[in-house]
Amino acid sequence: MKADSLRGHLDAMLLATLETEPHHGYAIIETLKTRSGGALDLPTGTVYPALRRLERAGYLESTWSNVGGRKRRVYSLTHAGARELAQQRGEWKQTTHIMATVLGTS
Repeated sequence: MKADSLRGHLDAMLLATLETEPHHGYAIIETLKTRSGGALDLPTGTVYPALRRLERAGYLESTWSNVGGRKRRVYSLTHAGARELAQQRGEWKQTTHIMATVLGTS
C-alpha cells in the first residue's frame, strides 16, 4: 500500500485500535498490521509522533506501566477521542461512497 494513500487517515486508524482497550505503542503497530492483513507495517517514526499529537489534542491519554522491568507508555481513548473517531468514520463512509460512485464501482 502506498504511504500517500494513508495520508489523512492515520489518526482514525490509531483511534480505532484503541477503541476497545488501551495499548502501548508497539501493540498498536502490531494491531494495525494484523487488522490489515500485513498491508500496514508502519514505522515507529510515523506512529509515535502521531500518538503524541493525538494526546496533545485530547483524543488520547497515556499512563506508564512496568512490564518485565521495562517502562511502557500505554495509550487509551478519551471521550473526546471516541467522538472524533465517530466523526471520522462518518467522513470515511461519505468519502468511500463518493469515490465508488465516481469510479463506477458502486
